[in-house]
This record gives sequence, structure tokens and C-alpha cells, in this order.
Amino acid sequence: MPVQILSGKQLDKLNSLSVADAIRYFSGVQLKDYGGIGGLKTINVRSLGSAHTAVFYDGMSISNAQNGQVDLGRYSLDNIEAIELYNGQKSTIFQPARGFFASNTLYLKTKTPQFKDDKNSNLRLKFKTGSFGLVNPAFLFEQKITENSSLTVSTDWTKADGHYKYRYQKRYGYDTTAVRQNGDIEAFRTDLTYHAKFSETSKATFKAYFYDSERGLPGAIVANNYEHVQRQWDRNFFVHGSFQSSYAKKFELLANVKFSKDFSRYSDPDYKTLQGTLDNKYYQNEFYASVVNLYTINSWWKTSLATDFSINTLDANLYRFPYPTRYSYLGALSSDMTWERLTIQANLLGTYVDEQVKEYQQGDSQRIFCPVLSASYQPFNTKNFRVRTFYKESFRMPTFNDLYYTFIGNSSLKPEFTTQYNVGGTYVIAPGSLLQTASFQVDGYYNRVKDKIIAMPSANLFRWTMVNLGEVEIKGIDVNTNFVFKLPADLFLDLGLSYTFQKAIDITSSTGTTYRDQIPYTPINSGTLTSSLNWKNWQMNYSFMYTGARYSQKANIPVNYVQPWYTSDMAVAWSGKLFDLPVKTGVEVNNFFNQYYDVVLNFPMPGRNYRFNISFSL
Repeated sequence: MPVQILSGKQLDKLNSLSVADAIRYFSGVQLKDYGGIGGLKTINVRSLGSAHTAVFYDGMSISNAQNGQVDLGRYSLDNIEAIELYNGQKSTIFQPARGFFASNTLYLKTKTPQFKDDKNSNLRLKFKTGSFGLVNPAFLFEQKITENSSLTVSTDWTKADGHYKYRYQKRYGYDTTAVRQNGDIEAFRTDLTYHAKFSETSKATFKAYFYDSERGLPGAIVANNYEHVQRQWDRNFFVHGSFQSSYAKKFELLANVKFSKDFSRYSDPDYKTLQGTLDNKYYQNEFYASVVNLYTINSWWKTSLATDFSINTLDANLYRFPYPTRYSYLGALSSDMTWERLTIQANLLGTYVDEQVKEYQQGDSQRIFCPVLSASYQPFNTKNFRVRTFYKESFRMPTFNDLYYTFIGNSSLKPEFTTQYNVGGTYVIAPGSLLQTASFQVDGYYNRVKDKIIAMPSANLFRWTMVNLGEVEIKGIDVNTNFVFKLPADLFLDLGLSYTFQKAIDITSSTGTTYRDQIPYTPINSGTLTSSLNWKNWQMNYSFMYTGARYSQKANIPVNYVQPWYTSDMAVAWSGKLFDLPVKTGVEVNNFFNQYYDVVLNFPMPGRNYRFNISFSL
């Protein structure tokens, strides 16, 4: 399966504050960003929609049955060791069933403690400040408990006023420069991780996570309305445990359990009701358990059975709310056959979703079976060149908001079905002189989505309007390259390029007015460039991002046209010792050429902005 990875020093080279900022550099990805440091940020891979990308945090899925959206702006990069994006699914059959079911999967992996020179603890203090009134202290503490167990605590606090200048202009129309309002945020995040290794073949992990935030919702700039007063509160808590063991010669076991509790509140003083101003509160709970058994039949053949069970509930203080509960049963039977040059993997996925409500009309329960088939082949003697292909069918249930949101939800809404085809290859060379290494990855794909549901913001960020596009056809090519050069005078240059061509068109009805039009917010051309020049203790980074023209609505007409945009980010960093302590510090300039642009129409993004950071390790 195609995979893109950002890890270690690659992540350090990007001027990124959160996971959302970093994944913009993957090909085939559209990050929906509603502006500012506190704006909602969600991922859309190969135009299949945000709900078709499952997000995993240290191997455990992060889900949101209410709206299917995972706000990646909430996850700081301070304790992230690697970000992995898989088109299709992870290329292993030893994983929870949820990992097989999504059309794409994003894995966030936190750092594993490393204790050097007989140290029993590590402490890193970090501080960031800059534009938008940003103040962001963070600390990471690692403690060795025994030779085979350790504890990690990571905490950060973020506060920003979210103010930035933007310019809005229309040919032969208005030309306005204003300051973005109501984009403030105050957020606190902490997580605790316990690692234990019982033997060479058995290990366990326990994680607890807490996030609490209050933010303003800056809203769309329409009808000369530049001031917004809506606010949102979020509180998320989860605990999960994982145990992995090779309990017999040919058997391996992976067990996971998780409980999460989420609270969100939306307030709109401008919206008057009989009970006063609008003040909606949502309470969401999830219990999740998973068991995976892997059996090695012989040296070239393995098989696994993954079974997941989850319960999702949603409570809210909405008028005529049905109080839904969803019971989900997932199963994945997999087979992996690996010979010297050929690998073939087959999966049969089965789902049963039992939908229940306390009042009013409930959505339909579902029984679905989906096949997945993938293959990888090494055509020549060199292992540096491989070709691959996969076919995958997947499906997602409408979210609770799709089905039951008062006045907007539709309990008869159909689920989405996707079919994916992919053909590609990878080539790696290491000449070792001026050019140290070079890698090339190219994939062509064809996706088809039936009964596609698109959630789009209406007057503000919290209210969504559901649009069913019927049937969508997506054809695309992703290209990724990376070069590492060794230059004279101890200079090293790391250069990465990615490009995506994508035609995602509405094919619902040949008589429709939008037949074969590009679907909203999907550019035909997009690409990124990342570069890093290293010299002794110094590092200079430059990154460029381009997103082509798009349309904000289904109809590809001039009034819905959204301009292409590009940004250039630069940074200089130094690492060394200060007062005999390891120190790393840097200055970043983002959107260097001060481009005014929208990722989502009428949600203006910041112009040139700055950030300073410094960290001490003890």
C-alpha cells in the first residue's frame, strides 16, 4: 500500500505547530483549514472526504461518531516521533479491524523514551511565542522505572488572541483590509504513557489523554459582517491499554481496550430562541475493545482474525433530539503470502452496525461485506525497485449529526460506499557521492464514491449543511521524490518534492446541471517543495506549497471560483550548548511573501507571521 512518512528531523524542518500543519506536505491531501491558530483543521485524502480517513494515536483509533471529523489542530508535534499516511490501509495483517475498514489511515506515533549514559530520567522544556499573541510553553518528562518499564508525561498550554490582518478584494468591487476577530484560543493538553516490556515477545502500553479548550469561532466574512461572537468549548478524555504477546511458537495476540468521554459546547448570542440565546451542549461516550490473533502457517504464509466491538452514545440539550446509541461489530479475516519477490495480501471485512434511538425516527442498521486485495512485486534482482497494486471496497455510516441533528439531520440518509483502485511503484538509489540518496514514488488511482455525503459550513463553523452529491469519480496521480546531497564544506542539502493531479467529478446524472463538474474544494493541481540546508550546528529550512484553483460549490461557474494560492515558509535553527545544557532555538517566518488567500471561501488565512522557539534538555 502507498505510504508517506514524516519523522524525526523531517518534522523538525517543517515550520509546523501542530499535526495539521505538517500533513499539508503529503501528496493527495487537502487540509480544510478555517483560518487562524484556533480554526478547525481536518484532513481529506484523495477527495474521499474527511470521514473516510481513520486517525490512530499510538495504535488506537480516534473517532468522533457525532460528526466524523478529527480536528488535527489539537495534536501538538512536541511529542510526535512519526506521522504515517497510508492510502488504503497499513501493510500488515496484525492490526485492529478498524485499521482495515477506513479508505485511508493516518498514524500518529509518540516518542519512545531513550535513556543515554546511564540516565534514569529526561526532561525537555520548550517555549514558543510569536504572531497572533501566541504563548506556548511545553514540557516532556521521561522516567525509567525499571530496566523494562518507563513513564512519559507530556504537557503543553496554548494561548493566542488570533488577531491577524487580511485583505479582501473583488475586481471592480470592494477592497478591504481588516483584522480577523474572534479567533482566540486557550487550550491545555496533557498525556501520560506507561511502557512495559515483560519479555522479548510481550509488551504493554497504557495511555491517558486530556484536552480542554475554549475558542472563538471567527466565522465567514460575508455581507460585510466582520465581527462574530460564537464560541466553542471542548473537553476530551480517553484512556486506553494495549497488550501484545507471542504466546505460542506460531501465535501472536494483540488486545486493545479504550474508553473516551467527550464534551463540546457551542454558544451563539446572536441566535435567539424561546429559551434565550443558543447554547448547545453535547456529551459523547465511546467504549471500544479489539482482539487480533495472528497465526503463522509456514515461512511464507500468515493469517489473522481481527474483531472489534464499540458502543457510541450521544446526548444533547437539543429540541427533538433522539439520543442515539450505535453498536458496531467489525471483523477482518486476512491472509498474507510473501515469497522472495512477491507479496499478496487478501482481506475479507464484515460489519454489522445496530442503530438505536430513544425517541423519533432511527437510521437503518447495516450489514456490509467488503473485500480488499493487494500485491507487491520486485521485478528485478535489486530490492530498490518494487511495483504494487490494490483494490479495496469500504463503507462508512452517516454520522450522528448527518442523521439526527435537529432540523438538519436526515435519518433516511444513505451510507457512503467507496471503491479504490491503485497502481504504483517505488525506486530508491544510493550513489553515495554528491547525491547520497534519492527516492521516487509514483501512484495512479481511480476511486468511485456512491451516495457521497459532503459536510460544508454554513454561516459558522459549528453548523453544517449536508449535501449529497450522489456519485463521484476520482482519477489522480501522486508523485513523491526525495534527494539528499552532500556538498563541499560539510554542507548537506535535503530536497523533497510532491505533486498531485486529481480530477474529482460529479457523475450523478448525465442530465444534471453539474454533471462532470469538479467537486467543491478539490484542486486539479497541487504540490509542495521542502528543503533543508545543514551546516554543523546550523539548519536553514524552506518550504513551498501550491494549491490550484477550486470551486466552492457544486456548479463550476465563475461566481463559485476560488483563486489558487501558494505560501513560502522559512526558518533558521541552531542547536548546541548554553550554560552546559543542550539547547535548540529557531526563528520561523511563515507566508514569507504575505499572500492573502482562502483555503475555504470567506475564511481568510493569515498573511506573513513569525514564530520563535527555544528548548532546553536536562
